[in-house]
Formats: sequence, structure tokens, C-alpha cells
Amino acid sequence: MKTAILTDTNSGISADFAEKNKIYLISMPIIIDNQVFYEGKNITEEKFFDFLKNGKNISTSQPSPTEVINKWDSILNSGYDELVYIPMSSGLSSSCETAKNLSLKLKYKNKVLVVDNRRISVTMRNSVLQAKSLADQEIAGIDIKKILEEDAYNSSIYLAVNDINFLKKSGRISKHAALIGNFLSIKPILTILGGKIEPFAKIRGNMKKCELKMIDAIKNDLETKFANNNISRLIIGAAGAGLNSDEISEWLEILKNNFKSANICYNSLSSSISCHTGPGAVGVGISFEYKF
Repeated sequence: MKTAILTDTNSGISADFAEKNKIYLISMPIIIDNQVFYEGKNITEEKFFDFLKNGKNISTSQPSPTEVINKWDSILNSGYDELVYIPMSSGLSSSCETAKNLSLKLKYKNKVLVVDNRRISVTMRNSVLQAKSLADQEIAGIDIKKILEEDAYNSSIYLAVNDINFLKKSGRISKHAALIGNFLSIKPILTILGGKIEPFAKIRGNMKKCELKMIDAIKNDLETKFANNNISRLIIGAAGAGLNSDEISEWLEILKNNFKSANICYNSLSSSISCHTGPGAVGVGISFEYKF
């Protein structure tokens, strides 16, 4: 059984990385001043953040059913018996539910398995890599789906927002809350619970304080809800929105100093996420390597 792994760019996986690792990728649509762009295809990360900083009207959308079906057909027609599709969490977008409904069509029965992994960004990336490893071991798609969905909540994500005005613009906080937040120099920290974004903390001051708060939160998670996990299989994903190389290196160094035995990597936040958080957002997620 030859199984393909497909995900979307909300995983933080780039087109180059996907190609090198034989992972298939759907680019998420980004609408900028009524013009549709596709992440990683016809707009660079640098250009996206230029638009974002210059106040362009930016929104996101799920891939159209036609785009999804065409991608599935292309993969299945290239010699694969089945494919496992891992879109972003159903709690954050309707793209997962749309894909599930499409997969119920007769022509895709037992050929397309849609995974609701309840993840996004760095933890979603780890799920995709785990799925690819399982597929390479010739594990059937139905078993890969079961493994990923059973492991869905075995992860945490925290995300600190540098500019509260982008949360106001996306409708996640009120104008009144943004006004007070700006006046008090408050940086919100968000978390993902049950596949949905929830407020976690409000930090008064700079992003360094937010980073320390997120590290404390991760340590607490490891001591409490993830206490039964094998720490040697810990994977820490650092993330950021439009960070420069020095900022990335500094964030990685802080995490390495606090979690010396962990496997630590960095991925940029996708444009679909960054348009809501704004530039300068910093995040961290933890998940665990699965051994079959």
C-alpha cells in the first residue's frame, strides 16, 4: 500500500521542505485588497509582511473544494493507492469539515482519509512528519489517521502577540480592550485548547516577559498534564511572525537553555495566522515523537 501525506501551509511547512521530504502541500489563500494570493506560491513572506505593516486589507480563506479535489486527483493519479490529508484544526477553520464532506464522495471512499488532528503550526508540523514516517513504514492510512487523532491533544501551543491592534482588526478583541491594552502596554498570550484559540495571560511590558511566561507554562504542562510522557521524545517547536535572523536565534537559544534534552526546531508562522497576530508575534509548541 503506497500512502501519500498531504497538508496545508498552516503547518508552517514550506514548499521546499515539502518537496525534499516528499510531502504534498496545499497553499492557503490570502486575500489582500481583494486580490487572491497563495502562500509560498505567488507571494513571499517578506512581501506579505510589507503589506501587513503598511495596513493593507488582509483576510484569509479556506482552499476551494475544486482546489482540494484537484490536488487529491493529482496525487492519486501519480501512483498512490491512498492519501492522508492533515488540514488545520477543525476548531479554527471549516476547511477540515469541508474536506471530510468531500472525502465521503464515492470516488474517494477508502482513498482519502481526512485527519482532524486539532493542531496548527509547529505541533501540526510534527503530526505531518509523524504521518510521513508511518507511511514510509507502510502503515495503512486508516491506522495513521487513528494514531494522529488519538494523539491530537497530546500537545500545547502558546503564542504572544506583540501588537494588540491586529487582534482588534481581526475581531478577536474589542476596540475598547485594544485601547486599554495599548495604554497599559499589554501583550496578550494565547493558547490552543481543544483546537480553539483561547486567552491565556496578559503581560504588561515587553516580549521578553511573554517569552518567560510561555516557558513557565510549558514547564508546568510537562509536570502536570504531560507528566506520563517520555521526556526523551519531547519536540519543541519555536515560531514567530516576521522575525529577523537575530530574533529567531535568540528565541531558539532561550528555549535550548531551558529544555536541554529536547528536539527543538523553528518554523515561521503561516500568513494565515500572522495576519491575525501581526508581525513580531512569538510562539512555542510542544508535542511528542510517536514510536510505532
